[in-house]
Order: sequence, then C-alpha cells, then structure tokens
Amino acid sequence: MSPRVKREDIFKEERENVKWPMLRLFREYGKRFPKPVVVALAANMVAPLMGLLPAYLLAVAIDSLFTQEQPFALPFVPTELLPGTPAEQITFIFLVLIGVYAFNSITTWMGSWGWSLFAEHVQHALRTDVYDKMQYQGMGFFSDKQTGELMAILSSDVNRLEGFLNGWVGRIMNIVVQVTGITIVMLAINWQLALVALLPAPLILVVSYLFVRKVRPKYRAARSTFGKLAARLENNVSGIAVVKSFTTEAYESERVQESSQHHKDARWAARRWGVRFGPSLTFISGAGFALVLFTGGYWLMFGAPLFFTGDITVGIIVMFLDYTRQIQAPMAQAGQLLNTYERVKASAERVWVLMDFPGTIPEADDPVRLDHVAGRVQYDNVEFAYPDGEKAIKHADFEVEPGEMIGLVGPTGSGKSTLMKLLLRFYDVSDGAVRVDGFDVRNVKISDLRGEIGYVSQEPFLFPGTIRENIAYGKGEDQEEIERVARLANAHDFIMDLEDGYDTEVGQRGDKLSGGQRQRIAIARTILEDPRILILDEATSHVDNETEVLIQRSLEDLIADRTTFAIAHRLSTVRNADRIFVLDDGEITERGTHEDLLAEDGLYANLWRVQVGEVEALPESFLEAAAARDRA
Repeated sequence: MSPRVKREDIFKEERENVKWPMLRLFREYGKRFPKPVVVALAANMVAPLMGLLPAYLLAVAIDSLFTQEQPFALPFVPTELLPGTPAEQITFIFLVLIGVYAFNSITTWMGSWGWSLFAEHVQHALRTDVYDKMQYQGMGFFSDKQTGELMAILSSDVNRLEGFLNGWVGRIMNIVVQVTGITIVMLAINWQLALVALLPAPLILVVSYLFVRKVRPKYRAARSTFGKLAARLENNVSGIAVVKSFTTEAYESERVQESSQHHKDARWAARRWGVRFGPSLTFISGAGFALVLFTGGYWLMFGAPLFFTGDITVGIIVMFLDYTRQIQAPMAQAGQLLNTYERVKASAERVWVLMDFPGTIPEADDPVRLDHVAGRVQYDNVEFAYPDGEKAIKHADFEVEPGEMIGLVGPTGSGKSTLMKLLLRFYDVSDGAVRVDGFDVRNVKISDLRGEIGYVSQEPFLFPGTIRENIAYGKGEDQEEIERVARLANAHDFIMDLEDGYDTEVGQRGDKLSGGQRQRIAIARTILEDPRILILDEATSHVDNETEVLIQRSLEDLIADRTTFAIAHRLSTVRNADRIFVLDDGEITERGTHEDLLAEDGLYANLWRVQVGEVEALPESFLEAAAARDRA
C-alpha cells in the first residue's frame, strides 16, 4: 500500500487554480433549477426598490402637507390623477404606504422562498454529485487522504454552501439593489448632499479590501485544521476497541484536545478580525449619518455651505437621513457578509477541486463491453509503482486459463493483494498490460469488468443493516437464493442460531459479529454475484481450521468452473491449487504445484516448513531475510 502523504491542507495546491467558485455554483446549478432562482432574483430586485418609497413619500408629506413648501406631486403620476384636498392627499399617502409595505412583504417572502428552495436543491444535488465523483476515483486517490478530510467536504463544506445560498445570497442582493437605488435617487434629488452622504463609501471599500486580504488565508487555515480534527475523531471512534483495550482514553483525549485547540486557534485568528471589522464599519457609517444631519441642518438654517448652491427643504433632509440609515445597516453588515463569503468561498474551492479532480482510473472513450466472459486472465510483463516511485510489482508475466485456480503466496508486503487490485483496476499498471479474455482492462467498461470479478478481502466490510441486506447487497434477491449462497459459504447454520436469524442487525462495520462470521457473510455476498473470476484475499483468515475445511469444501463446487485467485498466508488453503505463484518483493520468483515447489526447496518450501512447525530445518538465509522484512 502506498504510504500516506502528509499535507498541510487537502487540495491546498489545487485550490489556487479554482476561479470564481461561487459564480460557477450559480452558473452550473442555476441552469438545473432555474425557477426558484428567477423568482428569487426578481423579488430581490423589486423588494429593496419598494423599500425606497416610504422615505420619499414621507418627504412629500412633510414638504407638501406639513410645511407646505412644495406642491403635492409624485414623479410619473399626472397631476389630474392626484387628490386635491389635504385630507384626500394624506389619505392617499396612507393607502400607498400600506400598499407598498404589503407588496414589499410579498416580494420579500418570494425571495426567501426562492433562495430556500434553490439552496435545498443545490445541497442535495451537489452532495450527490461530489459523492459520485469521489466514489469513481481509483484507490490511489484515497491512499493519501484521510476519511475525515473527505467527509468534511461532503458534510460541512456542502452544508456551508447551502447556508450561504439560503441565508446570505438574498441579503447580498437586497443590499446591492438597495444601495444602488438609494444612491441614484439621492443623486437625482440633490447631488450635493448625496456626495456628503456617500463620502464614507471609499473608506469602507478600502477597509473591506484590507480585511479580505488579511482574513482569506486565515479561513483557509481554519478549514485545514477542521479536516484534521474530523479525521482524528473519525479514526478514534472507528478504533474505539483498540483505545479501550490499551486503556489509552486519556492519551486520545489529549490528542483530540490538541487537534481541537489548533482548530479553535485557527478559527479565532480569523474571527478576531471580523470582531474588529464590524464595529469599524459601524462607526464609519454612523459618522456619515451625523455628517448628513450637520450639513443638511446648517444648509437649512444658514444657507448653502462651502461651494454648495441652491435651497433645501426639511422633507429632503429627513429623506436623506432615512436613506442614510438604510445604507447604514448594509454597511454595518458588510463585515459579516465578507466574513461569511470568505468561509464559503474556501468551502466552494474544496468542492470544485474534488469535482474537477481528474479520474485516477479513467473510463475509456469507447469502452469494450464484456459479454459471456470465459475468464482467461493475462499479465503481460506488468509493472506497477506508487506515485512516490516505489515499485510494488515487477515483471509479472503469466496467463491463466478459464476455470484454473491460482494460489498466491509470499511474505507480508510482497505484492499479492496489489497484483490482484490491478486486475480489478483499483490501480492502473505503470507498464505492460492486464487482459481479460484478450482485452486490456484499461479498454473495458469498468462496471463490466468488476461485475465479472468477485472479490473477498481479508478484512470484509459489512454495512449497517441486517445480515439479509448485507448478503443481498445491491441485488434484492429472495430469501431462498440468499439462504442458498449462505449455505455455500457455511454461514446458514450460525445465522439461524442467532435470535433474529437473517434479520439480525450486524452493527457498525459488522461489529456485532465475529471476524469469521463477517468473512462467511462476505463470501456469501460474493457468491450471489455469480462472477466468472473470483479473488479470495485471505478469505478464511478469521476462521478456525475446522470452519476453514467446511468453507473450502463448500467452495469447491463454486470455483470448479471459475477462474480463481486465492491469496493465502495459510498455505494449506492453496495446497490443491492448479498452480501456485510465490511473490517476493513484488516479483514472482517461483511458480508450480505444491509438490513442484516443495521439490524446488526455495522460498515456498521454507514457508511450508514454518507452517508445519519445522523451524529447525529453516536455512539461516531465510531467517535473515525475514528479519530484514520485519525491520522494513
């Protein structure tokens, strides 16, 4: 197995190449769910514009009805359509205000409905898309990434994007439209006072820019520490039996506390800038409000100040103060919005890197479809090296006829499992070719290839659920067929001894069952697939000798007409194989029948002596080589 690569942050380098991640989110998923987006965008355009009318109507009421400085008039409304008496005019303004607020409430609800629905659609679609992309990667993709880091993308990163779409996008749209609309209205009514009201804007932009530059790397660091914390927690919970058996609860608590402390420190390093940023913007915005009040009041009482010209009314001053207040709230929220955006952007970058990650096991452009597979397997001078350059398989060259059983033996780490994973295309060869029925597996449709290969690993994985569901995994077979394959795997009797029989819950990873029981269920699951090629990777390593004999006897009929590869440390498992390949340091050094290899008196013969207890007959060179492998 390839050694893990230690990285400061998952996809750290790749994330630098992601451009406009949030825009891409809208571009790709907006096309898939256009209705809620269109509704939300339309509502977010109208609602804030409607919010401008009350302040304008208040100014009209003050100048026309209270101070009577201006005639009663509204833009774009003919004078003959407006009421003529003060009583009618104040009633008219009252009714218009009620209508404005009612319409504003409706459009605000529509905006919330649209973004909420869109966010839910995106969360579901994005999570399934990311999962689909991830599960079709080769095993090499997972070898240098911790499960907790990938889970953080599927869970917290996707959830963060949903929260942003649901709670913040509409708010941002409202702010942009509101600030733009207020700016245009103020400039149209009194551009001189508008410049005073907008005076803080450049300062806010500068402060915001500096904040973004400062906080962006800190949020990326926080995301990195969260992935490591999630990985630590996931590993500890999965290995809780080891923790308890070694009584290392205090040690693991200390390690979790350390990881959590790093995450807390990284989050606080980012958040403390947000704590400073929000109040700073609030002060700048508040100073702008005070400046409008001072300038407008001075202008009204003593005439146009400085280089200003013209007259001003009480209604205009009140309207500008109201608009300044309306701008003030968005400006005060800017820090929080930027804060949130930076965190969401970091999450979006990680999601898109995973979505764009090149397939480590790519499907051929025009793949060959396997049909009526005979089961002939060829390794044509195959070599395989991990990304770090370490060679795991060297010059593997052999041909296996349909129905032939091949035993694979050798010391731990000699490459037995890796050799078979090349057949499954968990990895691709570095040189040479692996063929099934004459077709290079790289040119065969992956689902067809793996559908014809049954694989039982030495550490069988069971999913939470019942024994029945695990045997019938993905098939939904009837009880009669499930029981048939369970009998072939010598599992039926122990299953029926359980209180709930086939409806027994296996627990997380099958922890409620023994290792031997899990292996027999895994064998039954594989038998149900009816594969033409069978790989048994230490498939009976967790059962006792008595049970192994029963399973082997049950499997005899199963493997009779199937090409079978049996990986074994227990050599008795492959003693009757048609041929046995002996691997050492990634190379097939011996091949032949059990009797042939004993007569050859090489590595296999020495391994057999270990099995039968003839330790005193082992040569010194074998013991030295074993000690060297152990040190490595």
